[in-house]
Amino acid sequence: MNVSLPVCASGAATSHLPATRLLWMTVAALAAIATQAQAQTQPPADSNPLAALDHGLRPTVIAPGEAVPRWSLTERMRFHKVPGVAVAVLKNGEVVRAVGYGEREAGTQDKVDGDTLFSVGSISKVVTAATTLRLVAAGKLDLDRNVDDYLKRWKLPASEQVPQPRVSLRMLMSHSSGLGVHGFADYQPNEPLPTLVQVLDGQKPAKNEAVRFKTAPGLLNDYSGGGVTVEQAVIEDTTGQPLQQLAEAQVFRPLGMRRSTFESPLSAAHGNIAKAHDGNGAPTALPRGWESFAEAGASGLWTSAHDLGQVVGGLIKSYQGRGDFLPQPLATAMMTEVSPSVFGLGPRLGGTGPGRHFFHLGANESYRALLEGYPETGDGYVILTNGSNGTALAAEIRNALSDAISLGAHPVVRTVAFRAPPSPDYAGRYRLDSAVPMDLRRALADSFDHETIQVNIVGNTVEIALPGQEKPLPLLPLGPAQFVQSGLYSYMFDFRRDASGKVRGVSVSMPEANSVAYYAHE
Repeated sequence: MNVSLPVCASGAATSHLPATRLLWMTVAALAAIATQAQAQTQPPADSNPLAALDHGLRPTVIAPGEAVPRWSLTERMRFHKVPGVAVAVLKNGEVVRAVGYGEREAGTQDKVDGDTLFSVGSISKVVTAATTLRLVAAGKLDLDRNVDDYLKRWKLPASEQVPQPRVSLRMLMSHSSGLGVHGFADYQPNEPLPTLVQVLDGQKPAKNEAVRFKTAPGLLNDYSGGGVTVEQAVIEDTTGQPLQQLAEAQVFRPLGMRRSTFESPLSAAHGNIAKAHDGNGAPTALPRGWESFAEAGASGLWTSAHDLGQVVGGLIKSYQGRGDFLPQPLATAMMTEVSPSVFGLGPRLGGTGPGRHFFHLGANESYRALLEGYPETGDGYVILTNGSNGTALAAEIRNALSDAISLGAHPVVRTVAFRAPPSPDYAGRYRLDSAVPMDLRRALADSFDHETIQVNIVGNTVEIALPGQEKPLPLLPLGPAQFVQSGLYSYMFDFRRDASGKVRGVSVSMPEANSVAYYAHE
């Protein structure tokens, strides 16, 4: 899953920025979020790692003068209309608790527990990456070899833009391959599933477009479920085994994951399955009660909170050099960003120091999930939900568990009240400066990828209108020229006024991803 906001592309009115100014913009954006993190008062650690779910759920952004709400998980499940949740918590790289809340199916007495199976969407990519890295460790694959050397059923498609494609596993796993197809649609119980080759070529019954190059390899961060499907083809063609069999041997058995599977359609014989629910909390994907996923490596994993916690723990202990799941150098590479991406080899990365973490979101049509691990401290957690509103709920749960860990990775962002009306000259159309290097734009080249943005002043509100979006988004003030728009990720907007008093542009930053872009005022 990817959060998307719009940004602008360079045109005649765009002024190029000197390197010193770019550096200042980056430092300023990071300093702002760091200041807020330091100002936050963390609640005291609790001896019960799940106590925060009784009284600690909260939003990320807090209005001026507002107390931080301390919601319970039960009330927020009702609010978001999510029937079932499973959570695992790790300490020192070990799963210490894995429990369930609510029902596997709304209106029944079928309770969720730590072993209930959930679809986890794109979190599948982390387990696929772990499978790949185990094969690299065994000498069967090379991270930097052209994957066409391994592919048998399908080859990288040449194009006018990429006449001689050369893509490595490192590129595929870090979303820097240049290949398209962000995500995939689910398949309902009565719909046939395409083969892997049909998925790659966009041939029916596949629902996606063909996996083709959008840009040359290695140039930018562009999240690609299509690229991970190519990764799946590589490991299957190299070994002659399907992903389910490979993952069983390379990941599930070594980590003690008794409940996990890439089987699709999932057989009811597995039992204890969380069923799919829509935005109203009603059962969907009937009569079976859950969808299928043709792109196993990208989005097809079924797992439990306990099992997925074992993955987080296995990666942490390998990174720390006290586990043998992966060699420490490979675990370190997995958790090191591949420039210009914000991903390592599979997981996304964020934070600094003890608060540095690897994480991934999962979002199939009726399920939302999140995992996060802290390789320096050994902390971590897994959040699984069986409702299509689960992303917002997972963010609130993440905030509660992050506060309990007290590493400052997801601080409260406190907004301020305007002392005077917002400056009217902020309004206007802005265009992206494409001269800003991709090594600075990073995640914004993917999640904030827009040619232009429009800023409006409506009364005392600053709004940003993004291409293709129905309604403008209100920006919340952090100061007279600094604003935030926040969900799972925070986007900060800094209006830049020059020495002659003119608003020259707005920098857009994503502090937790250390990413910055610049838009010039037209």
